[in-house]
Order: sequence, then structure tokens, then C-alpha cells
Amino acid sequence: QVQLVESGGGLVQAGGSLRLSCSDSTRTFSSYAMGWFRQAPGKEREFVAAISWSGGNTYYADSVQGRFTISRDKAKNTVYLQMNSLKPENTAVYYCAPRVRYGTDWYNAAEYAYWGQGTQVTVSS
Repeated sequence: QVQLVESGGGLVQAGGSLRLSCSDSTRTFSSYAMGWFRQAPGKEREFVAAISWSGGNTYYADSVQGRFTISRDKAKNTVYLQMNSLKPENTAVYYCAPRVRYGTDWYNAAEYAYWGQGTQVTVSS
């Protein structure tokens, strides 16, 4: 059964850091680009960051550029999201997913599938 598992969320004060992990235990998505999205209560799921299958290219939402870093470890079948200088508005459930459709928009959640269960990130002010 295909399953992605996100972990690493928690409660942190503004200005703090967290590192999220997305584990692909079945090694199904090692050749896929991967993305991180987030969804706050009452809001639509929004793009955070993405990384190409090789790890050589990365993409970020403007709101996190310079503070968040996406990376992947192919040997561990894991994608990471290092989040620094966190802000209360970063509070959301964070999800990872492989990019399974290649349109023109890395930012489009419709191009991703097989979402994990998400991990809650709460940033207090």
C-alpha cells in the first residue's frame, strides 16, 4: 500500500524552527518530484515548496522564500522541510505529496496526489 508519512510538526514560538519529514516507506516515489503544501483552518491548501526528482531544482512560495528549505535524501526515501524564523501565520497542517501530473504550474495542488495524513505545525506569538 502506497503511503507517505509526515512527521516533525509541533508547537513552537515565533522565530523558532522545525524540520518536517516525509517518509516514503514503499520507495514508490523516489523518481518523482515532491511538494509540501499546507492548509490552515477555513483556507484552501496552498503550495509551500517543491523539489525535483533529482533534488537539483527547488521551488518556494514567496511567503517562505529565504526561511524554508526543502531537500531530499534518496537513500532514506525522505523529503524534508526545514522551517526557520517561523511566524504565527505559518500555523497549518503540512502535507507532502508527489507531483504526478506535469502541467505548467509547480504550485498547483491538482498536479499532486497520494497525500499523506499531514502534520500539525502551530506557531505561537
